Amino acid sequence: MTDIKLKEHERIDDLERNNLKIIQDTKRFCFGMDAVLLTGFANDIKEGDDILDMGTGTGIIPILLSAKTKARSFTALEIQHDSADMALRSVMLNDLTDKIKVIEGDIKEAGTIFKKASFDAVTCNPPYMIGEHGLKNPDDALSIARHEVKVTFDAVCKNAAIVLKPGGRFYLVHRPFRLAEIMITLSKYKLEPKRMQLVYPFIDHEPTMVLIEAVRGGKSRIKVERPLIVYKEKGVYTDEIYDIYGY
Repeated sequence: MTDIKLKEHERIDDLERNNLKIIQDTKRFCFGMDAVLLTGFANDIKEGDDILDMGTGTGIIPILLSAKTKARSFTALEIQHDSADMALRSVMLNDLTDKIKVIEGDIKEAGTIFKKASFDAVTCNPPYMIGEHGLKNPDDALSIARHEVKVTFDAVCKNAAIVLKPGGRFYLVHRPFRLAEIMITLSKYKLEPKRMQLVYPFIDHEPTMVLIEAVRGGKSRIKVERPLIVYKEKGVYTDEIYDIYGY
């Protein structure tokens, strides 16, 4: 494992899988359970696939998927310089430079940054909140990660459709309160929803996340998987969550 110099407020977290580590800044946005659950949901990635992660943050999704799948390559696209730098150093830390390429760029320009129909799958954990309502500092790293300050969901889908091969798969995690809009937008760009799973914090609570797989040019038919429950009781994960995390 390559030695990497940390910057102020940075730390190295153990991902508890294949001895993988990730660099995070305690003053910026750190990855959450949603990104990890997406790597568990993206279980159709095949050997030899080329994957694009749009809005990679510190690179958590491609780093975990490098251990969970036999994909040939991962490209991690991130607009924020500091996050892209952390992602690159995390890739170097894990000796994955031959498998994961980090590119600093805008999701809205993914369709021109990359060749059309060049990826077998695209993953994305996009900003969940609409616009800049209530934000004190729209340029703050946390705001950019959580709100559609830099990119809209429409732009995410538009560019995913451009870079995906026909039949390519688009995996995303979002919030259920936007589910109607999500389905309409996916269909608008010929990304047919094929699989969906709702995530509940507890069995008797409302869902807080939705995982979706769409296929470019797919036929109209969707499978709704059984609910994923995070906690069996306060502070105790269900067996499914432990399995996804690799514990």
